[in-house]
Amino acid sequence: MSNRVLGPLAAAVLFLASTASAQGAATAEPESSGRTLTQWIADLKAPAPQSRNAAAYEIAGMGAAGALAVPALIEALDDPEITVRFPVTVALREIGPAAKAAVPRLKQMMDEEINDEIAAGARRALRRIQPESVTAE
Repeated sequence: MSNRVLGPLAAAVLFLASTASAQGAATAEPESSGRTLTQWIADLKAPAPQSRNAAAYEIAGMGAAGALAVPALIEALDDPEITVRFPVTVALREIGPAAKAAVPRLKQMMDEEINDEIAAGARRALRRIQPESVTAE
């Protein structure tokens, strides 16, 4: 009789364990190049512009999964380095509608940014995030 009870019980335990494991994987933080999104977000404030540039591009590669980075990316739009501001616009564009909080700053950049490539990057980001916010020319 104990075999009749233990068999189904063991199967249930294995099922629950695999379900819990799968749920943990589904909620794991996104990674790129062996580093977590949180680590890349921290690199947006690194002393070296190359590190900030790389962080923005890595976050861009995560697409919508990088949405947690939006506040830090908005802040990085004010980076003094052109080589950082441009990939930040790319990252916001790749995140898409989840980057809606960046719309006011991107609109401002479209109008005030002196670097044409960055202004165009802001426009492309806006078209992806909130198309109705960009007027046709």
